Amino acid sequence: MRKAMAAAPATVANVSCGFDVLGFALEHPVDEVEVRWSTKKGVTIVAIEGDGGKLPLDPTRNTAGIAAQAMLRVARVAQGIDLYLKKGVPVSGGMGSSAASAVASVVALQMLLGTEYTTSELLTFAAQGEAVTSGTPHLDNVTPSLLGGFTAVRSTEPVDVFNIPYPHELMCTVVHPQVTVDTRRAREMLPKTLPLSTAVSQWGNVAGLVTALSTGDYDLLQRSFHDAVAEPTRKALIPGFDQVKEAALTAGALGCSISGSGPSMFALSSTKEIAERVGTAMQAAFLQVEQNSTIYITPISPHGCQRIS
Repeated sequence: MRKAMAAAPATVANVSCGFDVLGFALEHPVDEVEVRWSTKKGVTIVAIEGDGGKLPLDPTRNTAGIAAQAMLRVARVAQGIDLYLKKGVPVSGGMGSSAASAVASVVALQMLLGTEYTTSELLTFAAQGEAVTSGTPHLDNVTPSLLGGFTAVRSTEPVDVFNIPYPHELMCTVVHPQVTVDTRRAREMLPKTLPLSTAVSQWGNVAGLVTALSTGDYDLLQRSFHDAVAEPTRKALIPGFDQVKEAALTAGALGCSISGSGPSMFALSSTKEIAERVGTAMQAAFLQVEQNSTIYITPISPHGCQRIS
């Protein structure tokens, strides 16, 4: 094989109360990565399309490049590769942009090498790419981008992840305002300690959300969609957050919160019709604070990263 390509989906991480633990994959947008054998050593990022010039070609500073380098080191492959990246996921949008690039990179490279790494190994490679933007190799974006569906991270050392059953009629609305949130800054804002009562409340909501997804209990899902840890601090980074969230819930959303570290906000709805109504309401609320936005309405994708022949 002379070249290989893979496409990995955008994701919503944290999912309200599930900070660094819960995430799910979107059907669109996606990132595509193509890898080819090269006459040069190491990883060369030849071109990036769709990023507006925001991403570095330096493979030591690019998530796709770092993830590919991690795999090559373990595989002990001397020959280098050329990497081509096509961005569909908005950069710094809170939709798992860095994770999608890293996951597509390792899946495409595995095809090129003809190897079969385990899920844990692939996630470890991809998470090293994630660390360049967030400062820590967390798994709540790379896991759903690789596996698809709704996922949970039980442990990072050792890697222990799994899929959660969910109602397949669920629709997600993601609204991306035209502001930038630095992931490292968003993580640094978080409290270093929590009152025990806050932690207990958060654990209860996570248990409720997972149970609601598994059983299709939408009443329980609504009651569990409350984040006592990240949202209270991070919402200050998103203009009009409270108004947008209220608009989504009034329009019929089951729950609404920050997608990843923001600035995108997401809402879950029981039907496509409601999801579209919610999106219109959220965009209108952003306009009230003079924020233009892009909207995505998509099911939760069961597929994760796809190999492209």
